[in-house]
Amino acid sequence: MNPFHKPKKHPHDIRQPILALRNITVQFGQALALHMVSFQLQKAERVAIVGPNGAGKSTLFNVIAGLLSPTDGEVKIYGHAPSHHTCIAYVPQRNEVDWQFPVNVADVVMMGRVGRLGLFNRPKKADWEYVYQSLDLVGMANFAKRQIGELSGGQQQRVFIARALAQEAELVLMDEPLNGLDINSQADILDILKTLSQREVTVMITTHDLNAVVENFDRVMLLNQRVLAFGSAEHVLTPILLNQAYQGRMQLVKTKEGTIVIHPNLENRHKRHTHV
Repeated sequence: MNPFHKPKKHPHDIRQPILALRNITVQFGQALALHMVSFQLQKAERVAIVGPNGAGKSTLFNVIAGLLSPTDGEVKIYGHAPSHHTCIAYVPQRNEVDWQFPVNVADVVMMGRVGRLGLFNRPKKADWEYVYQSLDLVGMANFAKRQIGELSGGQQQRVFIARALAQEAELVLMDEPLNGLDINSQADILDILKTLSQREVTVMITTHDLNAVVENFDRVMLLNQRVLAFGSAEHVLTPILLNQAYQGRMQLVKTKEGTIVIHPNLENRHKRHTHV
């Protein structure tokens, strides 16, 4: 049995893009979070969203996941509204999770099955097979009985990716999955995201790490309330567009090897230098 290719419960029109946004605007009182955001994604793409703090990146994910209704505009998942689609998995920032909650790794991953089981149905043998195959895919099968709070940051991220796989997600949204991780842990997560793409899972992440963006994603979105650019890293991460997005808060230094972007104000604790 291959647990990653079971039919979905909710209708999909496979002739439509896996994700399509049209003129999404979100306003909180007088504060504008997103303005006229429109784009489409195709199956198996890896997309990174970059922009300054407060650009609306997390708000955008909440809208796509159906957790927040936009003030205006519409979201379509394979031609249908996002509500109740178990094919969307949302992995929040690590600081939003209670890591002291008394639950082990296998149980966390099983939570991804709830949407398919129903709240009051007990997991069957096939459901546990999903759990352990998902953990095996992310290299965490040996940690199945470990309490989630005992894991490193990178291991915790891998568990949440396993939960998305157990959910049979086709679209995975990850908010700052690389933040606070060491270089090796970041590399592990990026390798897993590549594996997801090979399994025809579409991945969107938000990140401040422009190095990771340049080397590991099919397309990049530069966001600051509105979409300033969306395309290849080469065409999006230019000095002009970055200055526009970060409003002069990034320092651009010309060298023989190209332009270096220095962004000490971002959430990463270690300064990054990215050639664009």
